[in-house]
Amino acid sequence: MTDRPPRSFVDLHTHSSASFDSLSDPRAMMAKAVNLGLTHLAITDHERIDGAQRAAELAPPGLQLVVGEEIRTADGDMLGLFLQEVVPPGLSAAETAAAIREQGGVVGLPHPFDGLRSSGGSRAGEAEQKLEELAAIVDYVEVHNARAYRDANPQAGAFAERHRLPGVASSDAHSIIELGIASTVLPGDFSTAQELLALLPRAEITPGRASYYVRLWTPLAKLVNRARGNTRIRPVEHDGTS
Repeated sequence: MTDRPPRSFVDLHTHSSASFDSLSDPRAMMAKAVNLGLTHLAITDHERIDGAQRAAELAPPGLQLVVGEEIRTADGDMLGLFLQEVVPPGLSAAETAAAIREQGGVVGLPHPFDGLRSSGGSRAGEAEQKLEELAAIVDYVEVHNARAYRDANPQAGAFAERHRLPGVASSDAHSIIELGIASTVLPGDFSTAQELLALLPRAEITPGRASYYVRLWTPLAKLVNRARGNTRIRPVEHDGTS
């Protein structure tokens, strides 16, 4: 009997207390991931990577912590994985993707049709050209986001299939209880961006949905973080003077 090849169980979109809208301690996040049997966890805080970098230094055996970032571009949200430097908000989607790839990262399109959030597809509306541009610059699409409702996920799945892009499922967890509620299974192990890219076309999604009640935690997290001085990082505005 031959040994079964290793598989990876991953959640590629989560938020820690470094995000302005989460209070999740990275240590507790990693402990939950291990308990769930996840092998890889990406912490993708809004507009910053310092929390994920600190977590990577503390990752327990058997869990690979991927340093990522959720970036608000001028064209909607974008995910960068395997980052060494923060990518600033406010750039175009194309500029953001280029900044991610310059450091050897992987470019993801999160919740692209969620009308309640800054999503590329929902912003584009009927502008087919904008959707085509997004499809041309990303490595994968989040076809199932545990916080997306109505037809957002089916639209994302159809978009990925139409453009022959790999699809993943992620929790988009902003609280410990949400982590891993949706995840992706990959047919092999990976520790680099290139290894992840090679596995993504054969991804299998494990969908799940976050409760509306759990999402009520997010406004409270924003208030607590605001009191702590942790607010959303905004694009730097230039006055045109030199």
